[in-house]
Amino acid sequence: MGAEQRSSNDVVAAAMEKSIRAGEEASANGGGSGVVVPARIPSSSLAIDISLPLHEMKPRIIDLCKDLFKEWSSLDNSRVSIETVSGGITNLLLKVSVREDSAADSVLTIRLYGPNTDFVIDRKRELKAIPYLSAAGFGAELLGIFKNGMVQSFINARTLSPSDMSNPKIAAAIARELRKFHQVDIPGSKESQLWNDIFKFLKQAAVLKFDDSEKQAKYEAISFDEIREEINKLKDLTELLNAPVVFAHNDLLSGNLMLNDEEEKLYFIDFEYGSYSYRGYDIANHFNEYAGFDCDYSLYPDKDRQYHFLRSYLQPDKPDEVPDKDLEALHIETNTFRLASHIYWALWALIQAKVSPIDFNYLSYFFLRYDEYKKQKEVCFSLAQLYLSGSGSG
Repeated sequence: MGAEQRSSNDVVAAAMEKSIRAGEEASANGGGSGVVVPARIPSSSLAIDISLPLHEMKPRIIDLCKDLFKEWSSLDNSRVSIETVSGGITNLLLKVSVREDSAADSVLTIRLYGPNTDFVIDRKRELKAIPYLSAAGFGAELLGIFKNGMVQSFINARTLSPSDMSNPKIAAAIARELRKFHQVDIPGSKESQLWNDIFKFLKQAAVLKFDDSEKQAKYEAISFDEIREEINKLKDLTELLNAPVVFAHNDLLSGNLMLNDEEEKLYFIDFEYGSYSYRGYDIANHFNEYAGFDCDYSLYPDKDRQYHFLRSYLQPDKPDEVPDKDLEALHIETNTFRLASHIYWALWALIQAKVSPIDFNYLSYFFLRYDEYKKQKEVCFSLAQLYLSGSGSG
């Protein structure tokens, strides 16, 4: 495990350097994404132990900043303050403030990857995309990379709450921003990775073994043959919808949305799960996140709220002029991929139940998401089949 983790970190660092070089070449040749990719990102071979308490981590963070940013190489450590912004399931976000002599404080953020997250996150894919997303105006600006994380600009905004996402004004803003996000061109294969990722998770999840006998008993009650059959049925159905493939965020929960209320500027952050995927999947996954931290799926938006969002997504400037057939098609597409979102995160949770050191009941989360899949399956399948038969959604 240790050797694999070490090797993975080395690959990530190398991938980022390769991505930057590719971006430089694309910019020089006038090709690629149509945006100007940063010409040079500082990098460091240093790593920060995420398990350390903040007071022990601080001198290492300062050393990292000095290594990355040469203008701070002789900085007095007393000028640096560090605080925790958030501790997500897959990373730790720190705010670093440096008191300058003749200017306002310099503020940046440091994101540390959580342990064993390489089992569920493709860091190479993430790091390849970030320069292009950043150059297109999404997320924080990438300022530096290191062995197990990255340094980014500080975003002066508040993190949304789950209830914010259903606010009509905010929902429309998210929809407009998501349309722009889906138009970003990331060089490389444009094939959807959704089913590849789901089947990869299924393969990993089907061969786990838990030391805890109670966990093992619950795990053995899971039928992976049944799950595989459900995935294949759902995949076959979604393929009939011919959903557009876009570069998708794939994790657009409230914690990855920030809003500067004064400027009314919305930010998408954390692109760890970003990949080419289906348009409807990204929207459906966002709708599933209306359930919030309590996973109350009765909060999934009703048809009127969905249509409000989808109109702003399809025609940001004239949402009231979206043709009914376009609205219906995206509504069907979204609510079919709603099921794929539940399966994806259910299998993700099983893997996390084995590898994550975080104190969270991932095994229960698997059953929660898979049970919700089974609960919604008949309605979602019927809606799609009725639409495909030419009878419409009613």
